Amino acid sequence: MWMYILITTGAFLLMEMVAWCTHKYLMHGLLWHLHRDHHKKTEGRFFEKNDYFFLIFAIPGILLFLAGTMGRQPLLLSIAAGITLYGFTYFVVHDIFIHQRFNLFRNTHNVYLLALRRAHKMHHKHIDKEEGECFGMLFFPFRYIREAQKARKQPA
Repeated sequence: MWMYILITTGAFLLMEMVAWCTHKYLMHGLLWHLHRDHHKKTEGRFFEKNDYFFLIFAIPGILLFLAGTMGRQPLLLSIAAGITLYGFTYFVVHDIFIHQRFNLFRNTHNVYLLALRRAHKMHHKHIDKEEGECFGMLFFPFRYIREAQKARKQPA
C-alpha cells in the first residue's frame, strides 16, 4: 500500500517537471498559438484556447486509468492518480487561486501562496513567447518567498 502512495506522490511531483518543460518548450514554442490568449486576454471570454491543454494533459491519466483497470495493474493506477491529482491541483491553484476565474480564495496572508502568485505574475509580465520566467506552477525561485515575507511585514 505504501509503495502505491509513494508512486502516486512521485508521479505528482514528476508532473511539475513535465508541466515546466511543456510550458517552457511547447506552450512558449511550437504550441504558442494555443497559449497566446492566456498571456494576451480577449475581454469578455471565459474560455481560452489555452484551455485545450487541460484535455491534452488529461489524456495520459485517462489512458493509464483505463490500462490499469483493464489490466489490473495497480502501478499504472497509481501513476494515473498522481497525474490526475496534479491536474486537479493545477486547476485549483492556477485557474481558481492565481487567475481568479471563479470568485474564490481572493485574500491570503500565506507567504507561500503570496510568493506563488507573484512568481506567476512575473511570468505574465512577458506577454510574448520569448524571455519568460517561472514556468512551473508549484515551485519557483526562493526570492519570491523572501519578497512575500518582506511585504507581509510592512504595514498596509
